[in-house]
This record gives sequence, C-alpha cells and structure tokens, in this order.
Amino acid sequence: MRLRKIEPIKAKDKKLRVCAYARVSTDSLKQGDSLENQQITYERLIKSNLDYEFVEVYADQGMSGTNENRPGLQRMMADCRAGKIDLIITKSISRFARNTMTVLKFTRELRKLGIGIYFEENNINTLSADGELMMTVLASFAQEESRSISENNKWTIKKKFERGEGMINTTRFMGYDKDETGDLVINKEEAKIVRRIFEMYLSGEGCHRIAKILNDEGIKTITGGVWHPSTIKGMLTNEKYKGDFHIQKYYTPEGKKNQTVRNKGEVKSFYVSENHPAIVSEEEWQQVQELMQYRKKQRNIQSGDKYQRRYPMSGMLVCPHCGKSLRRRYVYNRKVEWICSTYIQKGKEACKGIRVRDELLTGLSFTEPMVVEEVFENGEKHYGYTSKRAYNSGERAADRIKKEGRSVLPRVNRSRRTVIEL
Repeated sequence: MRLRKIEPIKAKDKKLRVCAYARVSTDSLKQGDSLENQQITYERLIKSNLDYEFVEVYADQGMSGTNENRPGLQRMMADCRAGKIDLIITKSISRFARNTMTVLKFTRELRKLGIGIYFEENNINTLSADGELMMTVLASFAQEESRSISENNKWTIKKKFERGEGMINTTRFMGYDKDETGDLVINKEEAKIVRRIFEMYLSGEGCHRIAKILNDEGIKTITGGVWHPSTIKGMLTNEKYKGDFHIQKYYTPEGKKNQTVRNKGEVKSFYVSENHPAIVSEEEWQQVQELMQYRKKQRNIQSGDKYQRRYPMSGMLVCPHCGKSLRRRYVYNRKVEWICSTYIQKGKEACKGIRVRDELLTGLSFTEPMVVEEVFENGEKHYGYTSKRAYNSGERAADRIKKEGRSVLPRVNRSRRTVIEL
C-alpha cells in the first residue's frame, strides 16, 4: 500500500469590490478639471490596492449636494442594490450630500446591504461601531455649512441687485446673446422674429394667431420647440425688449426650493432703465401694453353671448366669404377695425376675410345683419351693405350699382377719411 499526502489548496481571499463617488457643484471649466482629477486619482488609488477590485468612479458635475436625484449617485445606488459593490470611497460627507437626512438615509440602507462608505477627510467607515454616531454629527455640520453658504450667496446676489446687476439666461431668451464680458448684445436673426411678433400684434393679430403663423412657417422658439400663445404673451410683456431690466420680478419663497413665484411686493425688486440695447422702441412697447390692456378690458364682459350687442354694429356685419360675423378689433396706432372672425381665429387659409375701418361706419344704422362687400367704382374701393337675407337670395351691391346707374354706396372722403352719405 502506498500513501501519498495531498496538500490542501489555499483559497484565495475574496477581494472587495470598490467604487468611488465624486461630485462638483458647478459646470465651470475649472470645476470640470477638478472632477476629472478626482476620477483619475480614485481609479489609481483603488487599482493600486491588491485587496480591492476596481468597479467604477461614479461622478456628478454641476449638481448640488442637497439634491438626491443626481444621475451618478442614483446609478451607484442601483449597482449597490444589485450586489455589484462592497465599499464606496468618497472625499467627504459634504461631497456625498449636504443634507443630514439624505446622508443617513443612504448610509443606513447601504449598511443593511453590508456596504460601507469610507469618507477620507473624516476618516469614517460607516460599517464601524462608532460610524453612525460620527456620521450624524458630521452630517449636521455639513448641512449647517450648506445653509451658511446659501445665506452668503443670497446676500451677494442681493448686493448685485442693488447695484443694478441682474442675471439673464440667454439660452431661453430670444433676441440676445452675451459678449465676452457678459453684456447683452442683439442677435440680429432672432431680433427679426421679435420685431415681427410686436408688429403683428399691433396690426391686429392676437397671441393665438401669431403663434399659429410662426408654427405654420416652421419658425422655432429659442429652445427649438413650437410656439404657444403664452410664449407670445410673455415676449410682448417682457420689458427687456425695450432695453430695460426688472430685477427680481420673480423670487423663490422660503422653503420652496426650485420654485419661483411672481413678486407682488413680498421682496424688494429693482428696475433698471437703458440696461442694454433695445430691439423695439419704448413707444412701440408701450403701445403693445395699452393694446393688451384694452383687449383684456373688452373681454371682461358677462359670460354667454360674448361678441354680441357690445357695440351698435356687433353681430350686424357679416363676411361675404365665410358668412361669419365681423369682430371689432383695436389695432395699431389706436385705430379700430371690424375684421372677419374666421380670419382672426384661423387665418387666410380658412378665409381671406374682409376688414372695415370703424370710422367708415359712422352714421350707418342697420336693423338686421348686413353682408359687407368690397365694390370698386371708377377705380375706387367702396363698401356695400346687403342684408344677409337678400345676399343669400343672390342680391349683390355691385349689381345694384349697375342697375340703378349711380352709386348707392357711402363714399370715402380721402382727405378726412369720414363717411359721406349720398
């Protein structure tokens, strides 16, 4: 019998699967370099330890430590829950999170999964016996530091406001760019769209109609999206287009993070005149505000029969092309016109429409709806009025002129632009 001794094979110690987490709070170039340096350093640190198996360096740039919804952090937590990580290394508690409850929530969840976090600056491993106590104390310090930084930032911003220095994000503000010093300069191509919007509104178009025209022409908003009436209204009421700047027109209420509300006197605001080059004149901008207020006042009527019986001619003038009523509209330079309602709502694609100056209706009185017709006599344009009943039966104002051999239409005196009855 032969006996052979078999030596046991020593099992290799299992390596810890280690990752690192890095964060910087801004998107600046300098901070970007800092984040890249952190990632390189952590990768080298983990790979140089023979007891570690390198997983990944998770990172977030331009993200606040008070925000839990950081892509890098959430991805790391998902990998932890999937059993891919044993240990996390990060620089400090404040780099991980600046909110006590956030720090404790994540560390306690990771402890239940058997995963520790090692904070280099604080020399704390959350899996150690005194780790939780130290975490609570230091996380509170980090939260207080964050609050202090926030208060200092608010004070700095307030002082800038008092000096007339505001902050404008041109990525969501059509018509302007910023030069190398941060001052606003006009973007010529975008400014053409801005001027056109103001001109269309003063010519009688409403916000819905302007938005439709721009969308139909394939013109995009500053963010590349489609136009909405609210977007048009916001531009028409924005004082920046006349070169002024109302600083702190909106503010963030206490305890309402990432939420702004209109400032109605709750906090101090500042109005800076001639802050930057204007795209529209002061006079044009003011005309738009007056027109907007006028239309708002005109709409403030009893519900129900919205467009009927508001003026002597309300409901009495009819478009010859679509049969809809003409609406009284306040247009450029305080003039009033009666315009086809289909044209106003849907544009010339739906109806080429007709429009009559309000002053041309002076002295006229109708007892039933009248179809308004454009009639040319001796090379001049006149307006004829035929009852809707007679018009539907085939009667036309032009035919009456030919039959009677003389004008039966109000004639416009070109020098005074008033209506003279013949």
